Amino acid sequence: MSSPTTRSLAELRKRGYQLVDIVERRKGRFITHDCFDILDIIAIRIRWMRDVEMFGLQCTSGDNVASRVDKITNSDAIHVLRLAGWSIAVWGWRKNAKGRYVLREVELA
Repeated sequence: MSSPTTRSLAELRKRGYQLVDIVERRKGRFITHDCFDILDIIAIRIRWMRDVEMFGLQCTSGDNVASRVDKITNSDAIHVLRLAGWSIAVWGWRKNAKGRYVLREVELA
């Protein structure tokens, strides 16, 4: 079984992001600390010359998307990241009736 983070990394690479990295840190067996308290993954895609896309992602299970959206929306960091031109999203993964993982994307910036 792969985690939402693993599935998200693969999807970002498939979409052409050249740099993709996990930025959450483990602070114990069951505790993690997200980058800026809101991001699990940072991805960068260069489209043409100086056209660079900075993308911050919170990845989770399908059932937790709404709580992650609330967490990010109420954070102080989202305002700074938006001013810096970042795109921010929450990706939730769930299994469909056929047992395949399906992605739900919620863009926040």
